Amino acid sequence: MSDAMTLDTAKTDISALFRRKRLTAFAVPSVILAYFVYIFFAFDIPGLAQRADWDNAVTLASDSWSHKVHVTRDNSSGEMEYSVEGERKGNYPDGQRPAWVSGEDIVTVDLGGDHVVRFLDGTATEIEIPGFGLVEARTEGRTVLTNLPEAVPEWISVSDRRVGITTPEGRITITGSKTEVFNYFPGWELFFFTFESPYHGQPATRILFGDRIDPERANIVGAVQDFWNNAMWRHKDVVWAIGETILMAFLGTFGAAIIALPLAFLGAKRFAPVQAARFGIRRIFDFVRGVDALIWTVVLARAFGPGPMTGALAILVTDTGTFGKIFSEALENVEEKQIEGVQSTGAKPLQRYRFGVIPQVVPVLLSQILYFLESNTRSATIIGAITGGGIGLMLTQAIQTQKDWEEVAYYIILIVLMVMLMDWVSGKLRARLIKRSH
Repeated sequence: MSDAMTLDTAKTDISALFRRKRLTAFAVPSVILAYFVYIFFAFDIPGLAQRADWDNAVTLASDSWSHKVHVTRDNSSGEMEYSVEGERKGNYPDGQRPAWVSGEDIVTVDLGGDHVVRFLDGTATEIEIPGFGLVEARTEGRTVLTNLPEAVPEWISVSDRRVGITTPEGRITITGSKTEVFNYFPGWELFFFTFESPYHGQPATRILFGDRIDPERANIVGAVQDFWNNAMWRHKDVVWAIGETILMAFLGTFGAAIIALPLAFLGAKRFAPVQAARFGIRRIFDFVRGVDALIWTVVLARAFGPGPMTGALAILVTDTGTFGKIFSEALENVEEKQIEGVQSTGAKPLQRYRFGVIPQVVPVLLSQILYFLESNTRSATIIGAITGGGIGLMLTQAIQTQKDWEEVAYYIILIVLMVMLMDWVSGKLRARLIKRSH
């Protein structure tokens, strides 16, 4: 009888176990599926896909690795201007223009692939597009008149105030004030030298080994000066901005560590027997690290104004709380024997902390500090965009212009290289600290 009851109980338990497993196998995928359905509608994925402009994305991507050359006619004065793109345009010197522009009375722009733009007398323009035909346009005041039909392909946008034509060979925009042709070429033109520099267009071999190009300067000296003071790419300002970003991260991180270390003793149970004081210190740590560094940046910017120091203070405040928590936990785990050994020599409490506690936790603390320094280098880029300092500000300005996407790519590459360098340096230092501690 007892064996039969035991067998029945076992069967019941096994059946219940299988039911729970079947329920779990059904419930977990159902919850995950429900979560994804919630995300799909909460984040408006259908609307996002509908609003996505892939043509604009392609244009931005191409702008990041290429440059545009502008051929612009002022429709009021009829003056022609030739320049390399950017918010700070590099104008061709007087009497010079691109080789693919010809003509005097009728300026002809050969975009390639049989795409030709002609600037006629007055404000008239002709555009030859293979497979589409000849587009004729002229302006009267602020109005643009064309021979385009009402139904135009997607690559043409037309209104009575503006006409935009995007072809594989280039873009043309016509407004009442100007007619502009953009011709794309790979590479970052004028990255090294602007048109004003005598070293522009010179081969590297001549600069390094040839005769003096500028009578007043040695080739290498002059080339370095002109590169450093490049007005379009602002290499000097970029290097200074990267230095500000690293300095923000450095001051914020190590300043927080210096403040957090003594406070950590007050938050550690082994060194602060008064529970009320310990509770208060820990809640302060929770408060300052619970508010994100970006929020502290906004608050401090209102209090102290914009600038790199405000960004460093924002990092300092946030990391003080984080370091305080990490340091106090490290202090809780120190070995008592080393402290007792120092105490046996008659050392006072501060000496016991200095020679019995600090040597035990320094490798761990420095390793954490170096890790946060690397992380804060990335954070300082975003914080700099808010406080008005560092490479983050230059990146934000380049994005806002909607014209300098090659500069955006340049700044992003520099930021990635800066983070990689900081990661490599901090990794090397952490590895040496870990070896030294063993």
